[in-house]
Amino acid sequence: EPPRCDARTNVRLRCIERGSGTDAAQRRRVTDPTEVHVRAAVSSDADGIARVFVESAMHHARIDPDRYVVPATASVSARYRTGQQGGEALSIGNVTLVAELSGDIVGFVDARLDRSPDPMHRNLLYCHIGEIAVSAQYRSRGIGGRLLRAAEDWGRRNGAEFAYLEYHVDNPRAGVFYQRRMGYRVAGLAAIRRLS
Repeated sequence: EPPRCDARTNVRLRCIERGSGTDAAQRRRVTDPTEVHVRAAVSSDADGIARVFVESAMHHARIDPDRYVVPATASVSARYRTGQQGGEALSIGNVTLVAELSGDIVGFVDARLDRSPDPMHRNLLYCHIGEIAVSAQYRSRGIGGRLLRAAEDWGRRNGAEFAYLEYHVDNPRAGVFYQRRMGYRVAGLAAIRRLS
């Protein structure tokens, strides 16, 4: 199990790879992950991506309210509609993939190709998983795994040697998913300290 600490210590893990009755009833409808289609996002997916993004932001704001906020759905939608997801200006390439079920976006992943700016690091190409989220009512159905594998495949096709992602230390469900189910390992720790 990875090193643990609470939000008050502000330590975040960095990883690298070589409900209610109604919710439960809706989740049971997705019994076969092959019903979900994973594909590259198009601008008309922006509203669906934004809905899932904001749901994820609400979860993160509950975990660490000092650092996370819930953005307006319209602003997130506008960013995805125009291809301005964030961070891509410094990357070599990027992709947003969506998980679609019966015409609805139920999850997405943002990935980009990056190299470390640290001269001590080998000059390796990384597939950086910037965001990944699945709507709460569709979790634990294999959708997140399919999205992550699709992003890794995209990175591999584009020359990446490693997949890289970060998740909050107080999100143990994410830790189990990335490390136990998807084969990631802790490769470093990022520590922060409030200055004001």
